[in-house]
Amino acid sequence: MEHKDIRTDIIKVDRASPEPTVIELAAELLRRGEIVAFPTETVYGLGADAFQIIALERIFAAKGRPFSDPLIIHIADVSELELLTTSIPMEAKQLAQKFWPGPLTLILPKSPRVSHLATAGLETVAVRMPRHPVALALIKALRSPIAAPSANRFMHISPTTSQHVYADLAGKVPVILDSGPSEIGVESTVLDLSSDEPKILRPGGISLEALRALLPDVKPPLQREHAEITDEDLAKKAPGQLIIHYAPKAPLLLFDGTNEEMHTSMLAEVERRHAKGELVGILIAEEDIPVFQDRQVSIYSVGREDDLMLVAAHLFAGLRSLEEAGVQVILCRNFGKQGLGLAIRDRLLKAAGGTIRR
Repeated sequence: MEHKDIRTDIIKVDRASPEPTVIELAAELLRRGEIVAFPTETVYGLGADAFQIIALERIFAAKGRPFSDPLIIHIADVSELELLTTSIPMEAKQLAQKFWPGPLTLILPKSPRVSHLATAGLETVAVRMPRHPVALALIKALRSPIAAPSANRFMHISPTTSQHVYADLAGKVPVILDSGPSEIGVESTVLDLSSDEPKILRPGGISLEALRALLPDVKPPLQREHAEITDEDLAKKAPGQLIIHYAPKAPLLLFDGTNEEMHTSMLAEVERRHAKGELVGILIAEEDIPVFQDRQVSIYSVGREDDLMLVAAHLFAGLRSLEEAGVQVILCRNFGKQGLGLAIRDRLLKAAGGTIRR
C-alpha cells in the first residue's frame, strides 16, 4: 500500500509509571488502524493492532519490509496466548512462567484468527510478552495483542532510542513514545516450539545456557559462518534470518580470534584503508582503545569485553554513531559466544553479510 509522509511527534513517557493520557493517545491511534513506535526492553518496536489487516500493512509499508518476513506479536498476559495459537505445549507454559515478561519469543501453531500477513503465510506465529512497563501498558490499554517488528528501515541497524526511530521513520509513523534508551539493546531470543525439538532461530536477550537450564535439549541456532550454509538452511519462521541484516550504510568487517590476533588483523586493515584514503571506524571494547587511539580512526567503545550486558546495550548505538560520523568502513571485533555473546555475534555477523575475518 502507498504510504504518504505524515507528521511525526516524539512524546516523552515515564518508563516506570507511564502517563495514562499518553498511553491512551497511542492506544486510540492503534484502534484506528494507525501504527505507533514504542519502547521495549530489547529495541524500539513499530506496533499495530495484531488483528487489523490494514494496520499490519502499514507496518510493512513504513519499514519497506517484504511480506515474507514474519512479525512478532506482543501480549500482556499469558491468557492471551489462547487468542493466537491452537496449541500451548507444556514447554511453552514452563518457559512463559520463567522468562515472561522478558526477551523470549516462542514459535507456536497459529490460530485461525491470526492473519497470514503477520506470519508470512506460515501456519506458525511468533509471540512474546515484553517486560517494559510502557509496552505492557500500551497492550493493556488497547485490549488487543500488538504486532511489532523493530522500528527502523528494513535491514538497517535496529533502534534503541527514539532518535534512532525518528532518523529512520520520520514521516512514516504519527507518534514515537520515548522513554529513553532500551535496556537490553538486542532483540529477543526466538525459540521454535512448533517442531519435534525446541530450536533457537535467533539468539537474543535470553541466552542458550539459560534456556538449557530449563530445556536441556534446546538446539543452538544455525549461523552463516561458512559458505555452504544457504538461505534454504535458515528457518523463515522468525525475523532477522536474512544473510544481511542490522547493517550500517558503511561496509562492516567482523574480525575473530584472540585479542592479539584481532588487533593485528584490524591494524593491518586500517593501514590498507588509509592507503586508499578512506575514513575508518572502529567498534571495540574499552580494553582495546590503547591499540587504536593514535591510528587516526573514529573509535566507539561499547564497554568492557567481559560486560556483555553493557556491550549489547551499546552495540546498535555504536554502529549508528560510526555511520553518522561518515566513516567509509567499520572494523569490529568479536565478543565470544557465551551468554549474550551469541546474540551480539549474530547481529554483527549479519551486519557483515555473513563473513568473518581471521
